[in-house]
Amino acid sequence: MNINHVLIVITEPKSVFLEILLKYFKSYNFKKNKKKISIVGNISLIKKEIKKNNYKIKINEILDITKSKKNFINIINIEIKNKLKISGYISNCFDKSLDILKKNKNIALLNGPVNKKTFLKKKYLGITEYLAKKTKSKNPVMLIYNETLSVSPITTHLPIKYVSKNINKSKIIKKVKLINSFFLKNLKKRPKIAVLGLNPHCETIERAGEEQKEIIPAIKRLRSEKLNIKGPFSADTFFIKKNIDYYDVVVGMYHDQVLTPLKTLYNFDAINITIGLPFIRISPDHGPNISMYGKNKSDPSSIFCAMDFLNKIDENNS
Repeated sequence: MNINHVLIVITEPKSVFLEILLKYFKSYNFKKNKKKISIVGNISLIKKEIKKNNYKIKINEILDITKSKKNFINIINIEIKNKLKISGYISNCFDKSLDILKKNKNIALLNGPVNKKTFLKKKYLGITEYLAKKTKSKNPVMLIYNETLSVSPITTHLPIKYVSKNINKSKIIKKVKLINSFFLKNLKKRPKIAVLGLNPHCETIERAGEEQKEIIPAIKRLRSEKLNIKGPFSADTFFIKKNIDYYDVVVGMYHDQVLTPLKTLYNFDAINITIGLPFIRISPDHGPNISMYGKNKSDPSSIFCAMDFLNKIDENNS
């Protein structure tokens, strides 16, 4: 797929996302980007941020993405009404974006982080599941991508006490296959995949743990289908240099098992990709970070990583 347009959802008004996004727009990387970029969000918030930082950025307010121009911030305005809660505003931004994506091809979605307590309100584990439900997509996969090493948790933002009950052979097989296909299609690469165990040292005091019941059978099945996959590995010693240098993707059983080491290794030089949707969806690998809002000190690496990734897809498909 060749991506010729990036649709950006601003989401939380009091978030560092708009700050780091504008840092990208004033960079040389934006000037040389051949893609059109359109923002779905409140135009007053964007203008206020531009003025506050004295940026020289060209704005093009539009009603239709066909009117978008290169090297402009094309903005589809979504009003924040006085009686409308922020969750309603964010919902309207996503609804408008999904309607555009449904009617147009070759567009990628890039959304800012959300406050899960105020927006998702316990209805969804995260944006991964929210977008899957909105697009009627089954088996969405969270892939935290870095050019050197990517990770993916089988369970996403699930409380740890529920993890073991949600690990099964079928889920592992489906998710790993989607990851493998994503790399083959978009990055033209047959990935080397490592799978971590659930229990410390992949051992348990019980007769048989999740490794023996679910994880090992899943790996054997995937190897029989010629996927380049090994495991299960003990999570406590996996993230050493020789493994990082060898593998492309590490599949863990729960969120912090794989995201903590990746963020320790690469800080904000990573993006969150949802695999299994009708379109490419990415987001920066950080939260709203309200405590840093308005300080103009946030690291924009994740936005640069996101745009570089989309350009890489085009290069591989040209």
